[in-house]
This record gives sequence, structure tokens and C-alpha cells, in this order.
Amino acid sequence: QVQLVESGGGLVQAGGSLRLSCTASSSIAEFPVMAWYLQAPGKDRELVAVVGREGRTRYENAVKGRSTVSRDNSKNMAFLQMNNLKPEDTAVYYCATDKGGTVRKEIYYPSGIGSWGQGTQVTVSS
Repeated sequence: QVQLVESGGGLVQAGGSLRLSCTASSSIAEFPVMAWYLQAPGKDRELVAVVGREGRTRYENAVKGRSTVSRDNSKNMAFLQMNNLKPEDTAVYYCATDKGGTVRKEIYYPSGIGSWGQGTQVTVSS
């Protein structure tokens, strides 16, 4: 099973930017979808954005227009660039693989998460 390690989180002021990285222990080319989730304190884990193998993307409303999700299969990495951060973005951010999902016309059709990373903390101060 592929191991995922997130990095790039930290403390940032509102309006700032962060680029989260997800490094996989083996090839991610086999995964049709790489996903980013967040979990805020006391809340359930929720989807942030996904990127398909061909680069198709889907963003949830909370981050749409402020974030860019991408992947580099040659480096076994996925990324989440977040701009204009808000205090409500404070959460632990997780990278995940979806072995059978698809992204078509900005709609994500999940098949189930295969692997999770350990998460990276993002804290946005006001």
C-alpha cells in the first residue's frame, strides 16, 4: 500500500498563502484521482479538492477560486496551493488516493479512499 506524507502546513496570517505537498512512497500514476481533505477541530473530515490523472480538477465551494490542486506523476507528488487564507481554513489537511474514482466536467465520482497521509496542520490567524 502506498504511503503518503504531507508537508507545507504551518501558521500564516489571514490573506497569506501556503503550498501543501503530498509525497508518495511509490508511483501515483496508477491512481486516477488524488484528493485533499481537511478536518477542522471537532468536525468530520471533508473534501477540499481533487485532481484526476489527466489534470481534471474539482474544488469544493469553500476553497474554489482561492486554491489550485495539481499532481506531478513523475515525482509521485500532489500539491494544494492555497491563497487568500482565512481563519476558517484552519484544519489538518490530508492527502489521499482514490484508486477508481474519476473527475469529469468538474464533478468528482469517488470510488473510495485507498490511502491517507498523516496530515499537515494549517493554522490561519486573524
